Amino acid sequence: MTTPPTPQPQAQPQQAPHQAPAQAPHQVPAPVGAPGPQGGPVPPGGAPTAPPPAAPAPPSAWQQAMNNAYTSPIPVKKTHLGNALASEWTKIKSVRSTMWTLGVFFLLVVGIGLLVAGNTQDRDYADVPFTIPAFFGLVLGQICLITLGVLVTSSEYGTGMIRTTFTASPQRYRVLAAKIIVFFVIAFVVAAGSILLVGLMTSGMHSGPEAGDVDWAGTVLKGGLYVSLLGVLALAAGSMLRHSAGAITAMLGVVLVPAILPVFLMISEGTRPLGEKMMDYNAINSLAKIFEMDGEGGGTSQLGLLVGLTAAAVAGAFVLLEKRDV
Repeated sequence: MTTPPTPQPQAQPQQAPHQAPAQAPHQVPAPVGAPGPQGGPVPPGGAPTAPPPAAPAPPSAWQQAMNNAYTSPIPVKKTHLGNALASEWTKIKSVRSTMWTLGVFFLLVVGIGLLVAGNTQDRDYADVPFTIPAFFGLVLGQICLITLGVLVTSSEYGTGMIRTTFTASPQRYRVLAAKIIVFFVIAFVVAAGSILLVGLMTSGMHSGPEAGDVDWAGTVLKGGLYVSLLGVLALAAGSMLRHSAGAITAMLGVVLVPAILPVFLMISEGTRPLGEKMMDYNAINSLAKIFEMDGEGGGTSQLGLLVGLTAAAVAGAFVLLEKRDV
C-alpha cells in the first residue's frame, strides 16, 4: 500500500529589497487565507478590515447608585400662578398680624357704625342710604388695611424670608401678582361685608315710615373697593420701599396730608384752585361722596383717580422687583 505524498508548502514569492510594501504604514499584512478581524479570510492583496467596536464599559459605582436612587411617588408638576396663590394664602392666614388687623378693622367699622346708627332717627335716612354710619368707621378703619397692605410685602424683606420665597418661585412677578390678588380679595370681602352688615342693621333699626328708600348697594361695592385699593396701593409702596415703617409713614401722608393741606392752600387766591381740587379728591371726602353724604350719588371720579394711582404704583413695583436684588 503506497503512502500518499505529503503536500509541500508553497514558497512565498520574495519581494525585492528595493520595492516598498504596498500597504499603509503601521499595518502588518495578514497571510492570505488567514482569518480576518471579522472572522472571514483576508482576500489576496487586500488590507484587513477595521476591528469591531469595543464593548461599552460597565457602569461605575456612582452610576449604579443613581440608577438605584429613591424615586418620589409624588408627581412632579410645572408650577403656575395657582401654586403662588396657595402659598400666599397660607402665609397671610398663618400670620397673627393679619387676624389682628382685620379684626380691628371690623370692630371699628361695625362698632362705630352701630354707635352712630343708635344715635340717629328714622327721618335722618329720608334721602341718604342706610350705610352712612359705616362711613365714620371707615375713616379710621382704612388705616388698618393700609398697614396690612404694607406688611404683606415689607415683613418678608425685614425677616429675610423673601430670599426663600424667591428661591422657591424664581418668577418674581408671579409672587407679587399672587400677593396683590390674595390681599385684594381678602380686603374687599372684609370691607364690603362690614359695610353690608352696618347697612342691614341700620335698616332694621330705622325702617319706619319717615325713612326713605334710597338704594345703598352701590355704596357697599364702591366703599369696599375704595379702601381695598388703598390697601393695594400700600402693598405696592411696601414692595418699592422694602421698609415697614417708611412705607406706612408714606401712606399715612398720602391719606392725611391732602385732607389737611387744603386749609392752608385756600388762604391764597393763587393756590385756592389747587386746594379745592385736593379737598374734593382726598381720601376722606372721596369716601363721603361715595356714601352720598351730600345727598347726591357720586364718588366715581374719585374712585377712578385712585384706580389710576394704584395701577401706576403696582407697575412701578413690578419694574423695581425685576431690576433690584433681594
